[in-house]
Amino acid sequence: MTKQKGNLFILSAPSGAGKSSLYKALLQTDPKVRISVSHTTRAPRTGEEHGREYFFVDVDSFLDMIAEDAFFEHAQVFDNYYGTSKQAIFDMLEQGLDVILEIDWQGARQVRELYPDAIGIFILPPSLSALEERLTGRGTDAADVIARRMSKAVNEMSHYDEYEYVIINDDFEEALQQLKAVFVANRSRTPLIQEIHSDLLNDLLS
Repeated sequence: MTKQKGNLFILSAPSGAGKSSLYKALLQTDPKVRISVSHTTRAPRTGEEHGREYFFVDVDSFLDMIAEDAFFEHAQVFDNYYGTSKQAIFDMLEQGLDVILEIDWQGARQVRELYPDAIGIFILPPSLSALEERLTGRGTDAADVIARRMSKAVNEMSHYDEYEYVIINDDFEEALQQLKAVFVANRSRTPLIQEIHSDLLNDLLS
């Protein structure tokens, strides 16, 4: 039997939709899932570790990786660079692990160009008012920052139909069950079963 290769998932959502809480809960319950760790040139924040939250590199190293075509996708956000390493993703997929890329819709388009089999999941809030309440409830952003996030959220959410799955995060446990179901179901797609169980299929049909 051939070892089953993992699936690459793109997970996107506006800030405050609960995406991070959902994938962290998924990681705790599904040992076959990993979250991609991006490279960045920004300095580590208190409590962050190299290789856990990010791979922290200097600008010259990051630019060298761009020149070597080492990234699935990369972007400059203000004064810092962020990017997703191809090799790190491929290594996990070859181990049979499902990998989550937590990126926005623009990064998702870049990834799909390089890896058309990527499976997109978009997380939506149950309403704009609920989204604003969640952002306000964090207690970390000023009113003008929340207003900018809300404006950006509407633009981001307009791209939901570019994704294979949409999960509305109204009830957290229900949304988590839907997320789990997407991952489990995609491990039984016909092309994957044909690849790893070719001998069985030949025996059954002979």
